[in-house]
Order: sequence, then structure tokens, then C-alpha cells
Amino acid sequence: MLAKIYSAAVYGVDAYEVEIEVNGAGGDPVIVIVGLPDAAVKESRDRVTTAISNSGYHWPRGRTTINLAPADIKKEGP
Repeated sequence: MLAKIYSAAVYGVDAYEVEIEVNGAGGDPVIVIVGLPDAAVKESRDRVTTAISNSGYHWPRGRTTINLAPADIKKEGP
């Protein structure tokens, strides 16, 4: 595991903690998001890589896996 951070999300009127784990590995340059992401979350891959590049950082080469937990709750974008 490369990094683990915590965030929060809203489900109806309730809030819950979201644990985000990121892992980098060799292989083809691809970003995989797991943990029941909806279409808006999946589309954020391009926005995130662009924001990192525009901030002066370099996106790591190879496969990047992003795990959103808990996996039993769908993660929805705005």
C-alpha cells in the first residue's frame, strides 16, 4: 500500500467515514477504482491526474489501484 487517507461521505441524511487506500504497481499505466464507485467517481480519474500534473507533480507510471471502503456502500459524486 502506498498511502491511506480518511474522508467522509453523505448517504441520505447520514454521514459515514470513507477509507481510501492507494497502491502503485508495475505494469501498464492505468488507474483502477474499486469499492462501488458510481460513474462520477470513475470519471474523476482524468480530473485527478490533470490536477496533479498542473500542481507540478508527476503521476507515477504503472498501475494505480484506488480502494474506497466500506465496499458495501455506493460512493456517489456530486
